[in-house]
Amino acid sequence: MMYTYRNENSGGEYKISTIIRQYDKRIGVTYAYESTSYWDKDKKQSRSRRRLIGIVDSETGEIKATRKKQPALAEPAWLYAKRTFYGATYLFDCIVATTGIAEDLKECFPDTYKQILSIAYFLILEDKNPLSRFPKWSRLHIHPYGKIIASQDSSELFAGITEAQRLHFFRLQGKRRVEKEYWAYDTTSISSYSECLRQVHAGKNKDHDPLQQLNLAMLYGEESCLPFYYRKLSGNISDVSTVQQLLKDMDFLGCKKIKLVMDRAFYREKNINDLCSEHLKFLLGVKLSLKFVSKELDKARESVRSWQNFLPDAEAYGLCVPIKWNYRRNRPYKGDEVHEERRMYLHIFFDTIKALEDERQFSKQIYQLYNELVTGKRDKANESLYTKYFDISTTPVRGQKVAPKEDVIAEARKNFGYFVLLGNETMEPCQALVTYRNKDVVEKAFDNVKDRLDMRRLNVSSDLSLDGKLFVEFVALIIIAYLHKAMLREHLYKKYTMHELLDELEMIERFDRQGHKPQLGEITDKQCELFITLGFLPPKTSLC
Repeated sequence: MMYTYRNENSGGEYKISTIIRQYDKRIGVTYAYESTSYWDKDKKQSRSRRRLIGIVDSETGEIKATRKKQPALAEPAWLYAKRTFYGATYLFDCIVATTGIAEDLKECFPDTYKQILSIAYFLILEDKNPLSRFPKWSRLHIHPYGKIIASQDSSELFAGITEAQRLHFFRLQGKRRVEKEYWAYDTTSISSYSECLRQVHAGKNKDHDPLQQLNLAMLYGEESCLPFYYRKLSGNISDVSTVQQLLKDMDFLGCKKIKLVMDRAFYREKNINDLCSEHLKFLLGVKLSLKFVSKELDKARESVRSWQNFLPDAEAYGLCVPIKWNYRRNRPYKGDEVHEERRMYLHIFFDTIKALEDERQFSKQIYQLYNELVTGKRDKANESLYTKYFDISTTPVRGQKVAPKEDVIAEARKNFGYFVLLGNETMEPCQALVTYRNKDVVEKAFDNVKDRLDMRRLNVSSDLSLDGKLFVEFVALIIIAYLHKAMLREHLYKKYTMHELLDELEMIERFDRQGHKPQLGEITDKQCELFITLGFLPPKTSLC
């Protein structure tokens, strides 16, 4: 060994360099290394570094410097090439531009709107896969963000979406809807595995899932068939109690001239009075057992089934009956209560197909109850129905005797096929029925949320992540709703499911290489026809 000393004075510290020779038996070569020893102030011990400086000549003993490392040659331009799927995400780009989603998101989330759109695209196309698979999907698809979003990054994105940003987005989207149309309002339950979310509670699960849940309320335009507002609710909140908060939210969002259509789960006398107090138009289903409904139904039971009241387009009979509603409103500023009569309308309908289905289901239920009683296999859940429809007696000689209450059964049968709507706007029965039946777009939207976007059960660990993920799911829902409406309008469901249609378009490839414009692969006549049918121009073969 040969020692050389080098003074590297830095605060009184010295470093010692040593040349070390090491023989490699495998190839018969001796290498020379420069080993530099120094004092590590943090660890308070001596440390060393090695650097190869050359090879020792076996005859002269001289150290010959090794060849300097040549700089890596630049890869040729043709190596910078990539093929990705383009057709489906191009369709989504067209939809978000048409609906104003991209513009509104950019205004509300100027720094992250592209990430939100990319995750929404992923949720639609990879409907059953977790977000941890986004990096793999990103490498194979063109999307707005154009980069990989890791799981940690998506969690931070969700947590960074604020309530103010969401409300601003709802305002912008609400202004794009038609004010004169009815807005369907409904709620659904979403099960959750998490036990640390504040609004997850036991409640009446509409999917009969045993897990605890939270509820989701949503507003949907009936003509546009697009959602524009949602609100997260505690899992133990009933439908009927949400209307008052809805009215407050609509006022906060600046929505005026609202028309609501709701099912009978939202009926409550106070809700009707609140809607009237806000001068809002509404149409909602009501139970036949309500006194004022039963009274008017008995009067119109025969006349409603007259051929003059047949509605060919609805394939049902319909009759509109004006009624007087006893309106009440508390006036805290005057300390009194206003009592007035308001004109409203009962739309009474009879559907022969519904009557047959009601009859079949009822007969099946009565038969099952009777069979449970005579065989002794009673179900605790049916105890109230046993006493409602049967006289049950027991004697020492004959044992148990079961006799049906024919008058009660006949009373139940007389309402088969009938249903009633309550509204405060003048309209023909057929218009009222069509408006109410269109309400099912909300229910289909919830099915899309749960099935297509894999939200039957939530699996998030914090309220912030939940709020952010729900919002991105909502953005994806608007895209799905637009596509669903277009497919219905053009009767595309006769040939494709939504999944099959997206798969057909997704096959279109895009080829990117350095120094050239992006090129698209072959586009079939079928794919071009689909874009045109959906209302969009097919993508150009050469992209700018």
